[in-house]
Amino acid sequence: MKNILRIVSAFILLTAFFSCRSTKKLQTAVNKKDTVITVKNIPSPDSLKAGNDLLTTLNSNRINFKTFSAKIKVQYEDAKGKQPDVNAFVRMQKDSIIWISINATFLNVEAFRILITKNHITILNKLQKQVEEHPFSFIEEIAKIPLDLKTLQDLIIGNPLYLGDKVVAYKLTENRVLLSTIGKYFKNLLTLSGNNNLIERSKLDDLDVTLNRTGDLTYGDYENKAGFFFSTYREITVAEKTKVDITLNFKQYDFNTELSYPFSVPKNYKKK
Repeated sequence: MKNILRIVSAFILLTAFFSCRSTKKLQTAVNKKDTVITVKNIPSPDSLKAGNDLLTTLNSNRINFKTFSAKIKVQYEDAKGKQPDVNAFVRMQKDSIIWISINATFLNVEAFRILITKNHITILNKLQKQVEEHPFSFIEEIAKIPLDLKTLQDLIIGNPLYLGDKVVAYKLTENRVLLSTIGKYFKNLLTLSGNNNLIERSKLDDLDVTLNRTGDLTYGDYENKAGFFFSTYREITVAEKTKVDITLNFKQYDFNTELSYPFSVPKNYKKK
């Protein structure tokens, strides 16, 4: 049960993504050769212009949607080893609802159902017949950073997160483009493919050195079946006391179809 709860948190990527407290451990978990930009470098006028042009392109290429649904295989591994896989069925209405059904593959049953709106979160624990209700601020308390529904939806869709509005470094290599920005909360080091500017990696470092919140996301297996590129494979590496690896493998997905969001609390469920 505790493992399933951890995987639920990992899927939403709140606790795992933003609760890091050990930057050094995360740094050893990622490939050192990728960290090639230092934000201490002052970009030249030409590279600054190129970086700002790329920033504009990234913002204009964000995936815009009305509804989204997906089946996602979620793998989770921590110091205790690889945990049982789960299938997450996700339905979203833009700026309105995130509906998640978590199926424990080893039990072949629905274990959790989660409904997130702008102001409220409800979690049904179907294995223990419990219901848990929280204001949306509960997520912010867990994450230790300001969040909203739009950010969570961007996370699932694969849009860039915390993309700063100030370019501090830009580098063009033979096959990749490296862009570093600073926003209100994070430094964001992006690695993009050189031919189509698709995000391959996003590395976030907290501007507040006393917090040391750090996250590392990689994106791959892009498909273009809806008129835009969508990453069907994601990896997240985070570290607190130990290293945590999360993999999201999108098995099915659809944009802009009619969706329902069934959610009712049985009378025999106890409030937690």
